[in-house]
Amino acid sequence: MNARVLPLRRPNGKRVLDLCCGAGGLSMGYYLAGFDVVGVDNRPQPNYPFTFHLADGLEFCAAYGHTFDLVHGSWPCERYATVTRWRGNPEDHPDLIGPGRQFMEKTGRPWVMENVPETATVGLLRPDYLLCGTQFGLNVRRHRAFETSWGGGGDLVPPCWHHRRLLAFEHKGERAYADAMGCTWMTSLEARKAVPPAYTQWIAVQHLALEGRTAA
Repeated sequence: MNARVLPLRRPNGKRVLDLCCGAGGLSMGYYLAGFDVVGVDNRPQPNYPFTFHLADGLEFCAAYGHTFDLVHGSWPCERYATVTRWRGNPEDHPDLIGPGRQFMEKTGRPWVMENVPETATVGLLRPDYLLCGTQFGLNVRRHRAFETSWGGGGDLVPPCWHHRRLLAFEHKGERAYADAMGCTWMTSLEARKAVPPAYTQWIAVQHLALEGRTAA
């Protein structure tokens, strides 16, 4: 997929704000579900495929979040991730899950928050949806927890299937792993923090169904 040549989809007339968007893995999922997407990150994202603002996510959410139909926040995960305890100090990274939730709630709009599953294990994030690439036919094991303003629900997905042929997340195979996630427009480095678009495409469909709408 070329980020400058977006795949066809059926627009639903709704707009989503993707805070801490990175290179746009989850943004692409919302786009495929029919949303027009605006991304915000505090670092430049030259390969981000949609409208982008270089800004602080909390500040942008406070100023403009209420103008969107849905607000998504992927607040930094380094403080909670197991790999940080192996290779660094969690205290060196910000704790934004609580503040992020508060800012999204103040918009008065439906919202989604995504993070590593460790945040659900310690009770920081409610796992309304706990998703893995294998549930969507992707050849990757990549668990992510999602908390939503509507509390989850919708269609069931199959359980994880961690078979031995899954691609491993390792530096020597990063390009193949990124492509297997569906993040083909990103560099291998950008894809290290990316999440497969299939996750938010599915979540968006659940949200639209709860609203009585039909997604593409």
